[in-house]
Amino acid sequence: MNPFDVLRDSLYFFKRHLGRIAQLCLPLVILEAVLQQGVDSAVGPEGFSGYSLIVGLLIYPLYTAALILFLDARSRGESPRPRDLLATALTLWPRFALLTALNTLLILVGISLYFLPGLWLMVVLAFGEYLLVLRGLTPLAAMKESLRLSRGSFWRILLCILCVMVPLWLLKGASLSVYPPPQNPLITLLIDSVHSFLQLFTTVVLFRMFMLVAEKPDSR
Repeated sequence: MNPFDVLRDSLYFFKRHLGRIAQLCLPLVILEAVLQQGVDSAVGPEGFSGYSLIVGLLIYPLYTAALILFLDARSRGESPRPRDLLATALTLWPRFALLTALNTLLILVGISLYFLPGLWLMVVLAFGEYLLVLRGLTPLAAMKESLRLSRGSFWRILLCILCVMVPLWLLKGASLSVYPPPQNPLITLLIDSVHSFLQLFTTVVLFRMFMLVAEKPDSR
């Protein structure tokens, strides 16, 4: 299970199905960016940052669950309609939102403890979303099972995450250096939407890693 093979296969899939993924997720990604921009404008730079988290909890679970369902369907050779995927994602929203909130809270606490605990939590909880969506586990059960599945694969998962996220962080940093705040609202919307959409590649990569880890005999 070479991480670079995972990245290569995931990139091939992402490019091949870019149109379908955009059709499924991009409208919600843009909606999330619009809502975030509205919240930021309303509360100001000194406002309570939790409002942005609430916006993320409203929208992120919908398009991420829909994408996971799409990835699973394509792995079985199926081509479900976007509206069917979104309808199923909507039924998963309460549990997915709770899982996202718990993961985010734990990771933020971990990051506040000299960063490394947060990074460790980010890795060991990485499979929770897939376990909740594809196996129907509760949020706490999904977190516990993700912790178990990640044993023995920690460094591979970490490498996959960093290989995707570091370039995206650098890209966003470069965008902000070219268009520093205060920005034109349309430019801000474009940068945020593109960044969030490209982050979906992380979901594709971790799905591939999840499938490989879950197939191991000792993971059952």
